[in-house]
Amino acid sequence: MERITISLDESLARAFDVLIRSRGYANRSEAVRDMLRRELESDRLAREDAPHCVASLSYVYNHHERRLAERLTDLQHHAHDLVVSSMHVHLDHDHCLETLFLRGHTVEVRALAEQISAERGVRHAALNLVPVETEAVLQHAHHVHSRPHT
Repeated sequence: MERITISLDESLARAFDVLIRSRGYANRSEAVRDMLRRELESDRLAREDAPHCVASLSYVYNHHERRLAERLTDLQHHAHDLVVSSMHVHLDHDHCLETLFLRGHTVEVRALAEQISAERGVRHAALNLVPVETEAVLQHAHHVHSRPHT
């Protein structure tokens, strides 16, 4: 492990301590490591230097919209190699929340998210991407897809 030293003015250090206590960190080092990881991952995604990811796509839609539920299901089936799982929640008489758990090439995951988000009747879509190492994604995806369908 490499050690670095930073200097903060007193008010910034106090505010940082309040923040990390509220988030449950045991010490400043753990908090700084997490912040750095988060920034590095965001930078990789922004530069499109994260070829593989895991992600969640959540969206609210009006289930009375003509054939929308069927279109959304068709999109998921066409992307069966990306969609790991889905969760469906009835919010009220008219609206549903669906969350898809996705895994694969970042470009393909983003494209699917944009396609679903653009469907007429889909509201409030949000994609959360997390970059992952290539071997981990491919090994797991191969293992999952090599099992026979029942």
